[in-house]
Amino acid sequence: MGATVGTRLMTWWKGREVGLDAFGNRYFTEKSGGNRRWVIYEGAPEASKVPAEWHAWLHHTTDEPPLGERTVIAWEKPHVENLTGTTSAYRPGGSVLSDDDRQKTGGDYQAWTPE
Repeated sequence: MGATVGTRLMTWWKGREVGLDAFGNRYFTEKSGGNRRWVIYEGAPEASKVPAEWHAWLHHTTDEPPLGERTVIAWEKPHVENLTGTTSAYRPGGSVLSDDDRQKTGGDYQAWTPE
């Protein structure tokens, strides 16, 4: 998928590729030196596929694109796109969509019984 015909034409005509992220998304800016920045997604267009460093560049939080090696922070988890609506979505125990039972707790829950 990636992009519509109009976006592909506009990218070919006015765009200059700036970089590529680990997910295969390609980032562009205007050839003419304009302010516009955009992404062409690898696969289905889903905004949560954009890692934080590229999100900052797209929204003009940083001036320079995040090219090269990135500093690894010990507590930081790898970027994962939003999995809501997929079979990989998080479903806690007790959810109607989960096969797991609700986690047993130490008395924090008491079922209501009508009189």
